[in-house]
Amino acid sequence: MTKKRKVIIAVAALAVIWTSYIVFHHNPLAVPVQEIIKKCISVAVLWGAFAVFAALYDRIVILPQELWANRKLIWKLSKNDFKAKYAGSYLGVVWIFLQPAVTVMVYWFVFTMGGRAPVSDTQGYPFVIWLIVGIVPWFFFSDAWGQGTGALLSYQFLVKKVVFKISILPIIKIMSALFIHVFLIVVTLVILLLNGIYPCIYWIQIFYFSLCTFLLVLGISYITCSIVVFFRDLGQIISILLQVGVWVTPIMWDINNLSRPMQMIFKLNPVFYLVDGYRMALLDHMWFFEHFYSTVYFWIFTVAAFLFGALVFKRLKVHFADIL
Repeated sequence: MTKKRKVIIAVAALAVIWTSYIVFHHNPLAVPVQEIIKKCISVAVLWGAFAVFAALYDRIVILPQELWANRKLIWKLSKNDFKAKYAGSYLGVVWIFLQPAVTVMVYWFVFTMGGRAPVSDTQGYPFVIWLIVGIVPWFFFSDAWGQGTGALLSYQFLVKKVVFKISILPIIKIMSALFIHVFLIVVTLVILLLNGIYPCIYWIQIFYFSLCTFLLVLGISYITCSIVVFFRDLGQIISILLQVGVWVTPIMWDINNLSRPMQMIFKLNPVFYLVDGYRMALLDHMWFFEHFYSTVYFWIFTVAAFLFGALVFKRLKVHFADIL
C-alpha cells in the first residue's frame, strides 16, 4: 500500500469519527431544528473538504511537506524578520512591542476613567478587562494577516531565486507576528493579576486558541498572498476589512445583547471563536469543547481555508517570479 493511500485512509477514518461525534452529539439547550441544520451543514462541508483532499492530494500535501522540511530555516528567518522590522532605530525591537502595548494601556486607562461597569449583570469583572482579553487575539490576527498577505511582495528578491522554497515566506511573517502576540499575552496576564483575577487550569487553553489563530491566519494568508501578486489593490481591501472587522467581530460590544438569529450570523465569523475563546479561558472558566458546534465549525472552516490556500498557491506560484 502506497503512502498516499495510507494517508487518505487515515484522514477518512478521522472524518468518520468526527462525523459520528457530530451526529450523535446533543445539546439540550439548542433549538432542535437549528441543531439538525448545523449537523447537516457540518457533515456536508466536512466530507466535501475530504473529497477535495482525496482528489487533489498531490497538490495539497506538498505545502505542509515543504513547511516541515524547512522548519529550521523558517525559525531562523522568522527571528531575523522580527529583528529587522525596526533595525536602525534607537529603541530597536522595543517599538515592535510598544505600539500594541500602548494601545492596550490606552483602552485600559480610558475605560477605567470612564467607569468600571461590568459587561453584564452576571459578570463581575470590569468592562476594560473583558475588552483587553478579547482584543489581544484580534491584534495577532490582523497583524499576521496583513504581514502574511504581503509576504511575497516583501521578499521579492527571494521569490526570484529558483532554488528557494517560497512557500515558507507567509509563515515567516506570521511567526514574526506570533512573537509580539506572546508578549501581549504576558501583558494581559499581568493586568488580570493586578485586577484580582488569578491563574487557574482553564488558562492553559491560551496555547490551544493561539494555535487556532495561527492556523486560521496561515490558511487565509496563502490565499491572499497568492492573489495580491496579481491584484495589488487586495492589500488595501484587506486593510479596510480589518478596520470593519474589529467592529463586526464582537470585541468592543457584547453579542448577547442581540437576538439569537443575529448571534448566529455574527458567529459565522471564525475570528469570533478566537475572541470568545480567550474570554472563556481567562475570564469565564469554560472549556472550548463546551461550545461544541462553534469548535466544529471553526475547524472545518480552517481546514477548508488551508486546503484552498494550498491549491491556489500551488497553481499560481509558477507565475510569481514573472510578475514580480
